[in-house]
Amino acid sequence: MAITTASASPAMQEAAKTPSASPPRATAASPARYRPSPLVIFSACLVLIGSSGPLLLRVYFVHGGQRLWLSALVQISGWPLLLPPLCVSIFRGRRHGIVNLLLPPRLVGAAVVLGSLYAVSCFVYAMGSQALPLSTSSLLLATQLAFTAVFAFLFVGLRFTPFSANAVLLLTIGPAVLGVGPGSGKPAGEPSKTYWTGFGEAIAAAALAGLVLPLVEVAMERFGRRRGPAASAPPPYSTVMQMQAMMGLAGTMVCLLGMAIKSDFNALPIEAAAFGLGETKYYLVLVWGAVAWQLLNLGVVGLVTCASSLLAGIMVAVLLPLSEVLAVIFLHEKFDGPKGIALVLCLWGFASYMYGEKVQQKKAAAQKNQLLQQQMARKTGDLELATLEDRQILYACSVVIFFKNSEVQDIQE
Repeated sequence: MAITTASASPAMQEAAKTPSASPPRATAASPARYRPSPLVIFSACLVLIGSSGPLLLRVYFVHGGQRLWLSALVQISGWPLLLPPLCVSIFRGRRHGIVNLLLPPRLVGAAVVLGSLYAVSCFVYAMGSQALPLSTSSLLLATQLAFTAVFAFLFVGLRFTPFSANAVLLLTIGPAVLGVGPGSGKPAGEPSKTYWTGFGEAIAAAALAGLVLPLVEVAMERFGRRRGPAASAPPPYSTVMQMQAMMGLAGTMVCLLGMAIKSDFNALPIEAAAFGLGETKYYLVLVWGAVAWQLLNLGVVGLVTCASSLLAGIMVAVLLPLSEVLAVIFLHEKFDGPKGIALVLCLWGFASYMYGEKVQQKKAAAQKNQLLQQQMARKTGDLELATLEDRQILYACSVVIFFKNSEVQDIQE
């Protein structure tokens, strides 16, 4: 006689899906160390390699260069160097069946606007660099971090930690100490009005650059992220290169327009002939300066995309020690007490930020481990409950079968 039993409970079905009948044990994972992703490390290396860009720009001005739009063009026109790796990346992606490799139209529009704004920032920075020593202009550019933090708080929703707030404060006080120090690093023979005008222009350039970085992060978050299960992962580096190339193209158009208005194209041969290092080195300074600035720009955009705009601002501040050393060694600029104090404060701020990131990473890892333990404990309880229900159901089925068999035997007798 066929016996029909009741369907299993959902808990029993869940237990049946488990490959092992024994409940899993909740084990605590070891705390994760703070390890930046390879793309973040690669972008940081590009920023460090491109640190010679400000030095070459200062060389241009020290030896007779006077074209501001040309110097701005040097800072942003190296984007054609990205075309070969971009073409290889897109070709390889399509060979593997990946077709959506180009930037979406909205992200292209955002890149054009941001590239134009960055070109204006480069022009203002060139105006400040013309009137200031490299060490002074570099330290003033560190105030970009304060502006980046403020704009990231407004547009990105940045949450300050005690360590990041301390880093921003220190990296803001450093240039302030430089500005009010004795002599303020003013070159001999330069009018005070010219120096303080350059001082304000460097601060304005830092503010514009500090605005661009959070806006790049917002654009990438809204239009450049992956879709589907990989949405939490950073965009591929080909997206970073396309974003930087589009910004460079738009900024180049703005700089070329400015050069045309100022008649810089006709003045270039004259300026090259009168350059202090010679005509050949004039063009070499421009070309290698464009290469260095391109590496710097790509690294900054990569940090914004793969990490955060605040980390990008931190890395710009990290360039200060190298810029100071290069300026003192190659340009024989004076390194006085206020610059030393400002440099120490900037290094202290960077160390504070990195230590804070390490603490936050450990805290996040601990919270993740705690959540994992809670989930595994909940799952263990569900399995134990499912095992109890299964035993009760099997016992009830065995009782029913026993009585049914007894009835069959009675009927046969």
